[in-house]
Amino acid sequence: MRRLLVTGGAGFIGANFVHYWASRYPDDRLVVLDALTYAGNVASIDALINAGKIRFVHGDIRDTDLAKSLLREERLDTVVHFAAESHVDRSIHGPDLFLSTNVLGTMSLLEACRGVWLDEGDFPHRFHHVSTDEVFGSLREGEPAFVESRPYAPNSPYAASKAASDHLVRAWHHTYGLQVTTSNCSNNFGPFHFPEKLIPLVILNILRGRKLPVYGDGRNIRDWLYVEDHCAGLDRVLTDGVVGETYNIGGQCERRNIEIVESLCDLVDAAFAADPGLVSRFPDAQPANGGNSRSLITFVKDRPGHDWRYAIDATKAARELAFSPSIGFDEGLRRTVAWYLGNKSWWSGVLDGSYKDWIERNYGPDAGSA
Repeated sequence: MRRLLVTGGAGFIGANFVHYWASRYPDDRLVVLDALTYAGNVASIDALINAGKIRFVHGDIRDTDLAKSLLREERLDTVVHFAAESHVDRSIHGPDLFLSTNVLGTMSLLEACRGVWLDEGDFPHRFHHVSTDEVFGSLREGEPAFVESRPYAPNSPYAASKAASDHLVRAWHHTYGLQVTTSNCSNNFGPFHFPEKLIPLVILNILRGRKLPVYGDGRNIRDWLYVEDHCAGLDRVLTDGVVGETYNIGGQCERRNIEIVESLCDLVDAAFAADPGLVSRFPDAQPANGGNSRSLITFVKDRPGHDWRYAIDATKAARELAFSPSIGFDEGLRRTVAWYLGNKSWWSGVLDGSYKDWIERNYGPDAGSA
């Protein structure tokens, strides 16, 4: 039986991981620590809380004493560290919070674990740090994908803050002996995704008849991974990963941004054609009025320092952990569209919050929520 602390477990990937773990390992103890900032939504894990399958704690990873008390009280032996500010655009407009949460927060959490697991006794433990492919910088078209040994070259305040946190995790292992692993993942997508990111933004703007903002010419390339596959990869790292090692978890699925947007338009249009009931539920959508969702595509000014391409080489995880994605991109995209069509209450609640002002300020009123 494992006893896990999941930081950021009410966020996008964290919430999916909590659902994954509670389903597959029902005898394990799960404690979620989340500050519930704008992107944290307790509704994403509310069913598990109400069923008594997890304990939720509203708190900040920068609170070292709180983390220590949870480690002691719950006799936790594993930390899965998702908690982070993660949106590049937000980091450009306000880098301070990213440094505070991603760097100082990670250090605080590491210190809490060191204090309890090492200084108060030699307890078997694992600290897993969830990072991103963006720490490696940008790839040219045709350049080999990122491997774990690639030098770091972060290009945004967000990426720099995550790179710094990766280095802290490594240092706490080599200096103090904390038992750590790290994973760097490619772009995730799927249920519970906060709608500032490309895929949920496009889906929800289509449903509300809003413009679909695409940076530059839309030809930037990203490697995509369905979030359930990411959770399965983390499972493999926690189970068989070697302490001190880093593993890339990637979808090996590169797509241009404009291709993603067009695919989503076509999937939503097809859903309306197959289910006439969607017309009354989403009357502002183009297909509800005989239109085509692609007509909403609008190219906007590129963001500063926009990385051209990310791609993960996940050979090490396949070789050493027997991990490879099981859900193809097209199938994952269909599941994602279906989830947003069927969970309006979840995303309506998100859009009624602070996101509304931010998205209108950055993308204009036509892209904002109704």
